[in-house]
Amino acid sequence: MRGNIIEELYYGNIDPQDRGYRPKSPVKKASDSLNDLEEKLTEQLVGENKELFLHFCNASAEFMGESELDTFITGFRFGARFMMDTFLSDDAPFESFLEG
Repeated sequence: MRGNIIEELYYGNIDPQDRGYRPKSPVKKASDSLNDLEEKLTEQLVGENKELFLHFCNASAEFMGESELDTFITGFRFGARFMMDTFLSDDAPFESFLEG
């Protein structure tokens, strides 16, 4: 990154999803297990059952994508509120003895 986060965002150089799993991490193991199970089920199912399962997988992935987007937006807004409170508010239950 060059230093200006707004410029980096504008040019598309920031991608919070550009990450991979750490080897042997619990999330990597869970992801591998999901992929293996989906592959095995897809191989074993035929006809209408296979089609139904694939529709289920696609609907589940779409739902998870929307859920992750909502979580990202909510977290971003929450962080922005923290920053606003930190830099724009002097409200506190006590006054400072250091200020004259």
